[in-house]
Amino acid sequence: MPDPFPGRWPRNPLIYELYPRSFQDSDGDGIGDLPGIVRRLDHIEALGVDAVWICPFTESPWVDGGYDPSSYTAIHPKMGTEDDFAALVADAHGRGIRVMVDLVLNHTSDRHPWFLRSVAREDPYTDYYVWHDAKADGSAPNNWITRFGEPAWSWHHKREQYFLHNYMQNQPGLDLRCDLVHEEIAAVIKVWLDRGVDGFRFDAVTSYLYDPDFRDNPPASPEARAKMDGEQFLPYVRQDHLHDFLPGDGVAYTENLRRWCGEDRYLLGEIGTGNKSVEVTNDITEPGRLNAGYTVDIAQNGLTADTLADMLERSCRAEGLAWWIESHDRARQVDGPDDPMVRLHLFFLATIPGAALVYMGQELGLPQPELKEEEVTDPYDRSFWPDGPGRENARVPMPWQADGPAYGFTKGEPWLPMRWPEGASVAEQEKDAPLAFARQAFAMRRELSIGEATLSDWSRQGETVAIDMDAEGVALHLMLNLGDEAAAAPDGMPALHSAAGDWTGTLPPKSGAIWRR
Repeated sequence: MPDPFPGRWPRNPLIYELYPRSFQDSDGDGIGDLPGIVRRLDHIEALGVDAVWICPFTESPWVDGGYDPSSYTAIHPKMGTEDDFAALVADAHGRGIRVMVDLVLNHTSDRHPWFLRSVAREDPYTDYYVWHDAKADGSAPNNWITRFGEPAWSWHHKREQYFLHNYMQNQPGLDLRCDLVHEEIAAVIKVWLDRGVDGFRFDAVTSYLYDPDFRDNPPASPEARAKMDGEQFLPYVRQDHLHDFLPGDGVAYTENLRRWCGEDRYLLGEIGTGNKSVEVTNDITEPGRLNAGYTVDIAQNGLTADTLADMLERSCRAEGLAWWIESHDRARQVDGPDDPMVRLHLFFLATIPGAALVYMGQELGLPQPELKEEEVTDPYDRSFWPDGPGRENARVPMPWQADGPAYGFTKGEPWLPMRWPEGASVAEQEKDAPLAFARQAFAMRRELSIGEATLSDWSRQGETVAIDMDAEGVALHLMLNLGDEAAAAPDGMPALHSAAGDWTGTLPPKSGAIWRR
């Protein structure tokens, strides 16, 4: 079908990620929904982003926050209807906002009809999932470990075989080597294309395939462990995931995604490997594959000169990297709206060459809320309480109003308790920082054509990283002072700087500036 959006994607889009259960509730049940997103499109439009990425909203038992789909196309009743989604797409497109949806293809819920039929060996579903016989002694096929630290194989008594799951036991892994599964995925993608979506974010794209010989993973070296995605106390990081994570043909598999989606859709992949994250992204964004991938480096290690320089050194093209700092899967990284890092983070996302992902509430400088153990529903957080990653804390609903028990998010009881500090709401920040700065920075991104920029050179001096880029024939010079002392800056007034107050001619600590050359 023809492109439903009038105009092509920028090379490097600015994408707003929202977790729909926590964005805006429209019917008073305490759970955000699709009509709620429509109600708040004014806010997204005012930010000046190119697209919105909506986390899962299809049918799911919500054991893993929607990342356990029991249907790939049926919209969860609490999220809305197909008509609601059509209204969202139409309204967003009318505002120049592209719509991306999340596809969780690595696994389904164990309540998905495909899995129930596969358990029963019902044709043609018998081989839709990764099944394997037990060893002679009844033990699991190999030593693979899940991201959550448990064995990656679970026994199903009805089928009398083990099934593979990279994450939780109730998230059985699809056999993405199966041709019939390919046909199902292509059909799912067509449904969403027919509904007018402009792109997809692929969850856990680096977990899709497995070694067909099911060989044991070897131990990980201490150096690899230190860079691996995941909490260092988990047994997961003690393995070198050669055989259950991106085997030899894993990267090339994304060529299927491109073929199914078409050339004009923007495809973003979650790169869940830590020790070779940038190198994998280089490969996975080759022509005919994904447009961009986002790695764990900055979210795990912070926005530092060491981390940024390391990523730039390893990248063969920065434009294949989607830069981000916060998400639905990670703890928020600032202490509140007054934290100077808020402006630095927003400035970084506005000016770095490459796609950039802004997580809802980041434009407000929302801090990581505190939740009590009995308030947490996320299985990952609960498994390691209080030492989990704090995924659910980052999903506490958005504060729209300064007062009221639910800050304008719902007329009912919010699904997670809301205890936001003073000054955190959209209403309180309409004409003040950091929301006002976010709008200014993102407008400057568009004015300077950073969405079309290519990196031409970069350098590091101490804790300062300088980046030169070409943006449709205009040379730009970006400087990021990520240290604790002021740094020298070029002559001339920058087009934008992140430090509060007037420009003084030097780059204050934890700040950035960008100049037209």
